[in-house]
Amino acid sequence: MNNAYEFFKKAGVFYLATTTDNGQAKLRPFGAVSKFEDKLYLVTNNQKDVYKQLLANPKAEICALGAGGWMRVTGELKEDTRREARVAMMNENEASLSSMYTVDDNLMTVFYFENAKVTSYENGKEPVVEDLSL
Repeated sequence: MNNAYEFFKKAGVFYLATTTDNGQAKLRPFGAVSKFEDKLYLVTNNQKDVYKQLLANPKAEICALGAGGWMRVTGELKEDTRREARVAMMNENEASLSSMYTVDDNLMTVFYFENAKVTSYENGKEPVVEDLSL
């Protein structure tokens, strides 16, 4: 089991990269992850461009810097419309999310990684690439 969930949780801020419909890369900061049903989840607002970009092209990456190195997760983000997935996200991140969302506000939506690889970079060492497994 790799430590992607713990790494991104501890990092606090991480960056999500997507592409627009014309192929332009877009990068933005995110701050909430959750682990639900052994999958790594992210949260966003279904009115934002990032939501539309993920529906059009689910290939994405997240990246964060931590003590002694950094980590990247590359894969496809799939929307999970189930209420229990949103509840899990809110329960893990209530302090940061409750001012923006409620579980049933019709704005909050969550995505999870599938077909994902984790690349870990430690200072002075070769990168380690493995399948994302929680």
